[in-house]
Amino acid sequence: MAKQKNVYSCTECGGQTLKWQGQCPHCQAWNTLVETIAEKPVSRFSPVSETGQVQNLSAIEAQEQPRYPTGVEELDRVLGGGMVQGGVVLLGGDPGIGKSTLLLQALSCMSAYHPVLYVSGEESAQQVALRAKRLTLDVKSVDLLAEIQLEKIHSALSERKPAVAVIDSIQTVYSEALHSAPGSVAQVRECAAQLTRLAKSSGTCIILVGHVTKEGALAGPRVLEHMVDTVLYFEGDMHSSFRMIRAFKNRFGAVNELGVFAMGEKGLREVKNPSALFLSHHEAQVAGSCIMVTQEGTRPLLVEIQALVDEAHSPNPRRLCVGLEQNRLEMLLAVLHRHAGIPCYDQDVFVNAVGGVKITEPGADLAVMLAIVSSLKNKPLAEKMVVIGEIGLAGEVRPVQRGQERLKEAAKLGFKQAIIPLANKPKQSIPGIQIIAVSRIGEAVAQMY
Repeated sequence: MAKQKNVYSCTECGGQTLKWQGQCPHCQAWNTLVETIAEKPVSRFSPVSETGQVQNLSAIEAQEQPRYPTGVEELDRVLGGGMVQGGVVLLGGDPGIGKSTLLLQALSCMSAYHPVLYVSGEESAQQVALRAKRLTLDVKSVDLLAEIQLEKIHSALSERKPAVAVIDSIQTVYSEALHSAPGSVAQVRECAAQLTRLAKSSGTCIILVGHVTKEGALAGPRVLEHMVDTVLYFEGDMHSSFRMIRAFKNRFGAVNELGVFAMGEKGLREVKNPSALFLSHHEAQVAGSCIMVTQEGTRPLLVEIQALVDEAHSPNPRRLCVGLEQNRLEMLLAVLHRHAGIPCYDQDVFVNAVGGVKITEPGADLAVMLAIVSSLKNKPLAEKMVVIGEIGLAGEVRPVQRGQERLKEAAKLGFKQAIIPLANKPKQSIPGIQIIAVSRIGEAVAQMY
């Protein structure tokens, strides 16, 4: 009997090498090579389209694919309006955050209009039935298959031809054509590729549930994200009842869309007004608190930025960010010193975005800076004030995208004043809110009280 040959596969790019190395020779990533069994090359793929010849692009009739609403509005928002026929969605998140619960709720709603199939590789049929009973879902039209072998799943999908199928999870599925264990780089890549081609050829929308690593990235090869059409991440603190779904890739809609849910006894409940989650309710104005309007896809959200500035008791002052970028805080403190004359080199600075939301856009710069100044001087900002703006290294306040939509959201929630960049000043006044347009950081500091 021939001895099995082992190779080392990269979890980032999927490249293989015969010997272990600290750095992948293909993508130059560090500590990503894992030992797997070398698989013999076998032709297992058939063409996605029967017309596999060269065609002129202008002669191809492009038709809009019909979407399948999931019955969960927040999920539809992140997907861009619903499931797309033949689309493949990858949903990742921490264990126990609510991935299976949300998908079971969505399938329960969709089963009234479309044939659906739930493939469970992690739980038995009884466990899935108990969850559905606990959530009081109507699952009379939901088909269930407890299986992890790819060939049997492929056969069931080809025979039943459901409109939507959920594979929970892709790390548990294995193919008999490969000898490596389920969850290995080769198995995950092979099973995802086979299911993706089945979705494209049959028109079934397939949702793959993916595990995440301790760093928060999707487990398995990075090529998995390139195979699928949409990549969704479940975010949220396990100690909080609020969950957020964010789209990082979407071929059928906008990226960086955000869906907000609250976990309860009956499963995940949609949050219609997420701005209320990210605002603290103080009895009176407090120093170090500033409200900003961030843009998550097409949705403006009001988020409270809190800053605490305290005298440093060590030679190296601490700089700590939660929900914001650490390096950007260092830059903002340097700009504050240089162009506003407010030094913080002997102060510990702590900045937090309330509610566990992660803000990646630079439009939070001005709010962070004014919250720091407010805490340093122990003077609260003016009541019912919101702040929007990006800060440049020259001390200028730069414009942000969708400025008017942000201001309208703030006015709708009862805010009376807004400090915004001069370039974002609307041509017509917005009822109920006073606009304070500034071009330099010094002007913004002077207008904050």
